[in-house]
Parts: sequence; C-alpha cells; structure tokens
Amino acid sequence: MLIRRYQTSDCKEIAELFYNTVHTVNAGDYTKEQLDAWASGQVDLEKWNSSLLEHFSIVAVENEAIIGFGDIDETGYLDRLYVHADHQGRGIGTAICDQLELAAKGDITTHASITAKPFFEGRGYKLVKKQQVERQGVFLTNFCMKKDGI
Repeated sequence: MLIRRYQTSDCKEIAELFYNTVHTVNAGDYTKEQLDAWASGQVDLEKWNSSLLEHFSIVAVENEAIIGFGDIDETGYLDRLYVHADHQGRGIGTAICDQLELAAKGDITTHASITAKPFFEGRGYKLVKKQQVERQGVFLTNFCMKKDGI
C-alpha cells in the first residue's frame, strides 16, 4: 500500500469510494434513508476537489486503485476518513489517520459516525458531545470528538 497526496484526478474515484463505503460499512448503524441523505451519489466533484486541495488530503493506493482517503484542514478539523469496504480492518484507516494527525498543528476535532466512534476512541479521541446533524432533511447521529495536540 502506498499513501500519497491527493490529486485532482483522484476526485471521481474518491467520490465513488465514499458512496460505496457509507452504504456498506455504515449500513449497520444507520437507516437506508439516513445513508441516502448522507451519501446520495450526487457529489459536487468541483466542490469536493476544491475542499480536498485546500486541506491536507491523502489517499491510500493498492494495485493502482484508491482504497482509502482522508483530509484535515489548517484548524485541525479532520473532515473525511474513509476506507473501502473490502479493505476494512487492515490498518489502512490507522495509516491514513497517522499521517493526518502528524500534519495537524495542535488539537484535532472530528465528527465521527456511530460506526467510526470506536476507531477514534481507540486513538485517544474524547467525546465532546453527541449530536444530530441534518442532511437533506434527514437527521443522523454523530459525535463531536477531540484529541489534544502535542
């Protein structure tokens, strides 16, 4: 596995990975309606590309396919961290998160899904609050979590 910086040419593949991961990995914790609201399959690629270019964004690649990605902004907000459903439990999320955390200057905050909460707890993130977020008129539970910087 190779971890490298995000490139504009990755955006479409990342959007597909995001959709498929949400609809498989998170399916045990959210309803179909919630999954559809979270990942509708209608990602604005231009907006995503701009966001990913503005942030420190990396991808994990294996056999020329992207198997995971993540990004963190300059304030320490870890925005996205997704690993392909077929590659869960292999340390890919850990490797990506390690790189994102190294890039952070200070405290790190993330909004973790029900599914991802145990992963972040295992990395030393503390629960700030449980919250309901609205996506396309549908409410989803997630957790604001924080890790103190070095």
